Amino acid sequence: MTLPSTTQRVLLQTDFDRFARLSHDDNPIHCDPDFAAKSHFGATVAHGMMLYSCICKALTEQVGPGVVQLEQTLMFPNATYVGDRIHVALRLEAESDGTLEIVTEVSKFTRGGVQADAAEGSVLPTATGRCRVVGPSAPLPGVAPAPHPAEEGDAELYGLHPGMSASTTRTFATADLDEYGDLTGDRNPIFRDDLEARARGFKRRIVPWPLLAGMFSDLLGTRLPGRGTGWMKQQLRYPSAAHPGEALTATVTITRLRAAKELVNLSTRVCAADGRLVCDGEALVLVRNLESKIAARTE
Repeated sequence: MTLPSTTQRVLLQTDFDRFARLSHDDNPIHCDPDFAAKSHFGATVAHGMMLYSCICKALTEQVGPGVVQLEQTLMFPNATYVGDRIHVALRLEAESDGTLEIVTEVSKFTRGGVQADAAEGSVLPTATGRCRVVGPSAPLPGVAPAPHPAEEGDAELYGLHPGMSASTTRTFATADLDEYGDLTGDRNPIFRDDLEARARGFKRRIVPWPLLAGMFSDLLGTRLPGRGTGWMKQQLRYPSAAHPGEALTATVTITRLRAAKELVNLSTRVCAADGRLVCDGEALVLVRNLESKIAARTE
């Protein structure tokens, strides 16, 4: 069953820049038009987590205020550029005891490289995947951590090696949650109101899931593999909630290198100061546009 969606938006460079400030991810493929022009993208592109926030907005609107995400997988088959008009589609696949399995897709309308109405041009998917959510009135089930199996790969790629890791610690303030809502239009009350969050079984309002996953965006795009990294795929699970005011530590660790395709797999985790796991998953990124490589080509 397809859920009706009114989530459409034209993304601007100011949106990319605001999301960069909010997520701390100032990867130049998002924020530096000169750098991005030299990359295979040819121009600045939207953060993957910006597109994810559009999915979360659609879930709030179509499943209902108070919807809770348990899992999300995302693939980014095409880039989203400044001026692209995007549309979010949700399709319900299964329902059991208040838990919903939903196919999620963000698409852009194009006609010969120019945005157009869907009836006039082609539709290109830019963020595809599926999620598992709990409806507004259903009890919250537990979520198991994601598996991180070891895989065979190459020993080195552009100075990267399996086992390398990077971490960052951040404490989200209520002002960050307010900025998220203003920038994305996601008005889920469990991000905005302590009473509403407690009514859904949380201690108080919770940090939006795209902000948690945005901590990975920060690390992947600025530290490991580094500036210029492109996100290809992300798996996310949310075993527990995070709250504003508590210190959260995100860690990404390289688990596999594929030199011929310039691809890197990494495990991704966010833990609270008390050791609680709040976000877990795996990333696949492309390192074709690393800043050091772009600089070497233009010297």
